[in-house]
Amino acid sequence: MTLEGVVFDFDGVIANSEPLHLRVFQILLSEEGLPFAAREYYERYLGLDDVAIFQALARERGLDIGGGRLQALIDRKTEAFVRLVHDRDVLFPGAAGCVRAVAAAVPVAIASGALLHEITGILDRADLLALVPVIVAAGDTARAKPAPDPFLRAVDLLSERSGRRLAPSRVVALEDSPPGLQAARQAGLRTLGLATSYPAAALHDADHVLPDISQVTVTLLDSLARGALAGGSRR
Repeated sequence: MTLEGVVFDFDGVIANSEPLHLRVFQILLSEEGLPFAAREYYERYLGLDDVAIFQALARERGLDIGGGRLQALIDRKTEAFVRLVHDRDVLFPGAAGCVRAVAAAVPVAIASGALLHEITGILDRADLLALVPVIVAAGDTARAKPAPDPFLRAVDLLSERSGRRLAPSRVVALEDSPPGLQAARQAGLRTLGLATSYPAAALHDADHVLPDISQVTVTLLDSLARGALAGGSRR
């Protein structure tokens, strides 16, 4: 098999949690007197981590993040998100089965802008945490997506655990956003776009596009690693 590893994004790929992140941002920003429409979130901010989103809102909307308020806003957002997902099944249909099948075949990692405990909490409740030995979360790299750093770090850590250097071109990244796809491509990975947050046409930079994770198979990922699906059908 050509495929040497798989790096999943988390929100919008494994977990159907982007609407929940949006809801929490809307609640917090309404308290600051700032409306925050769903269209605005999906068009401009999805794919960025919390720090980058609040910083962008400070530049573009005048949100006050000075004097320690940035960290306070992040803490409030995190607490609200954890409450919202507590005891809630937020995985996409087929996500658990996909992760299990892929992890049985090749080393698996997650590279996400979500906070580590947000990721591990959801994975643990789904009995998937032990299958994902490498998680690169918010703050784990100097730069977040759309920079390639999270994917480069994920491949480095998978290589260390595997005892051999994995070829990035034989590793596939699963992403749901243009910034995430940009990051993965710059890191040299093959890319599979999932049209869960954006229409397939917006994911045109991906090597291949599928509607969601339920249609992902190890055979398809191996074909991507071989370049057999590059430039193929984008459904």
